[in-house]
Amino acid sequence: MRKMSLRIVYSDEWLIVLDKPSGLLAVPGLGPENQDNLASRVQQEYPGARVVHRLDRDTSGLIIFALDPQAQRHLSRQFHDRLVEKTYYAVVRGCPEHDSGQIELPMRKDFEHPPRHRVDLAVGRAAVTRWRVCQRHPDRTRVELTPLTGRSHQLRLHMQQLGHPILGDKLYATEETLALADRLLLHAARLGLEHPSTGARISLTSECPF
Repeated sequence: MRKMSLRIVYSDEWLIVLDKPSGLLAVPGLGPENQDNLASRVQQEYPGARVVHRLDRDTSGLIIFALDPQAQRHLSRQFHDRLVEKTYYAVVRGCPEHDSGQIELPMRKDFEHPPRHRVDLAVGRAAVTRWRVCQRHPDRTRVELTPLTGRSHQLRLHMQQLGHPILGDKLYATEETLALADRLLLHAARLGLEHPSTGARISLTSECPF
């Protein structure tokens, strides 16, 4: 992937918030072809930067790095304790019957089909997503998604289970749905959290690119 300059949304001496493009790994993956990633790019310019949370390779939007160990612990604890408010936007196939709802389907890794995840009502970890319709079109719908838990692939799997997979999803959509977009139409648009030093509540936003 062609090198891109960092898209900085917010920075101070404790943290830096970036707008990650779709198609770029958040952290290194397996194999030499998966070594270009946002964390490495950030650390070239901010050597003390530390990973706090992640986004899927194909998801765009807001991602936070801490700039010292204390800030990393504080921010990581907020994510772990579900104190961070997260808002995503997506475009899904078809038109949901209702205007809003909540999906509660426990998840686990799909060991037979990595890197996919699957719903498992017996041993899956709790996963909860709120959704709301923003705009309806004949064959697709723009939705706002609020994950109340932070499982890997949660939004992608939950929308697929609802019967409305996200356009451009290489893992959970059909070939027909995948062909309707040239990228995964999922964007992390807002984060609300407590500043690790001042304790003030801050809200960070990124304009949805689709």
